Amino acid sequence: MNATKRLMDEHRVIERAIAALEAAARRLDSGRSIRAGFFIDAARFIKEFADGAHHRKEEGLLFPAMEAAGVPKDGGPIGVMLAEHEEGRRLTRGMRAAAEKLAAGDEAERGEVVRNAMGYVHLLRQHIIKEDGVLFPMADRVLRDRERTELESAFERIAREEAGEGVHERYLGLAESLEREVGE
Repeated sequence: MNATKRLMDEHRVIERAIAALEAAARRLDSGRSIRAGFFIDAARFIKEFADGAHHRKEEGLLFPAMEAAGVPKDGGPIGVMLAEHEEGRRLTRGMRAAAEKLAAGDEAERGEVVRNAMGYVHLLRQHIIKEDGVLFPMADRVLRDRERTELESAFERIAREEAGEGVHERYLGLAESLEREVGE
């Protein structure tokens, strides 16, 4: 499978999880009941799948291949994506920390959970639009056939490793669980 297509397919799973996260944050913000552990589970999904599995492919394979093909890291789209990855990590850490305090009974953390969760949702929606609409088509244009084949092979290797460990199924299951919990 084409490497950028695989990344876009992963975006669809991430979008499902962030839609559930948005619904949960809105519920919490309106004073309705939602388990604090929902946000801890969402942070785990983000850290392990969106950041761990997905961003690992981008940062470790795609971005370096694009740089080698002449796309600048600094001042260009790669640098923007990397900065957004870091911002997403910051928001996820903040959401998790606030959710842990909320789970321990600190109701004052509700606002921090909501602020970080909604910040992440808004960031990731825009981030995915940029990657799907600009960065990935750029990669498909600038990478030569040999480079695309090497990238696709590397992604296939990772997919086989993940399949052996059940990574994709586990995180798809977690995204579905988050959706069910908020009725999305």
